[in-house]
Amino acid sequence: MPKITNALTIDVEDYFHVAALKSQVPVDSWKDRECRVERNVDILLQMFDDADLTATFFTLGWVADHYPSVVEKIAKQGHEVASHGYSHQLIYNQSPEVFREETFKSKQILEDITQAPVRGYRAASYSVTEKSLWAIDTLVEAGFEYDSSIFPVRHDLYGIPDFPQQPHVYKGSEKGDIVEFPISSIKMAGYQLPIAGGGYFRLFPYWFTKFGLGKINREENAFMFYLHPWEVDPDQPRVPGVGWKSTFRHYNNLEKCQGRLAQLLKDFKFDSMENVLIEKGLLSSRPDKGAA
Repeated sequence: MPKITNALTIDVEDYFHVAALKSQVPVDSWKDRECRVERNVDILLQMFDDADLTATFFTLGWVADHYPSVVEKIAKQGHEVASHGYSHQLIYNQSPEVFREETFKSKQILEDITQAPVRGYRAASYSVTEKSLWAIDTLVEAGFEYDSSIFPVRHDLYGIPDFPQQPHVYKGSEKGDIVEFPISSIKMAGYQLPIAGGGYFRLFPYWFTKFGLGKINREENAFMFYLHPWEVDPDQPRVPGVGWKSTFRHYNNLEKCQGRLAQLLKDFKFDSMENVLIEKGLLSSRPDKGAA
């Protein structure tokens, strides 16, 4: 059986944007902190170039605003640029008005830099939940064609446990349809287990991640893998005072992540989320790519 093409995605944010560190890192301190997103994105771009593959970079509007060269480099190397919102705030803690303003703003910034349509969106910390599904209306209104913000698991910060697992056309918006590519998970012993990347990629031993993602492919489905640039940066500044749970989530096995990622790229077939959705017939090709 030929290898199934999976979606490789990067959430472009710096270590100080992370929700787990929010209690000790106020937004107004961001501009004064050491920027490491440029070097970390460079590491990932080199890895992807070496593996001859294309990824989707869900880029924070704040990063694009302050370091536009990061976005330029991603686009120049042929990767898909998508939106990660502007300020990395949890949607369900924002008003619809603030979310709308930030959503339109971040999309415009990215499109101004790349001079190309931005088709995809991912919420900070997967914060499209039952209580913030109203955000999908805003995404459709803003012109996004697909979203990847819903995690079909139970978690203290995110998740819609009964949400469909595979990419599909979501018809729950009053503004129109949008394609949803949920974050990947597997069912084990009656529990829906997160397996898609990030902290789970660092927490689980590599053999287990490979087994779980392979299970999805063996069922002839594509999975979605995600990572953050700061996860290949074990030397990033430590933020004290955030509590044991947040400390563990953020710093666990950072020193192992880059090596595991290199192995993952050898073990599975990847492309950008846009291209995977085009292959599945859920998105049309861009005009310069010919017919889907």
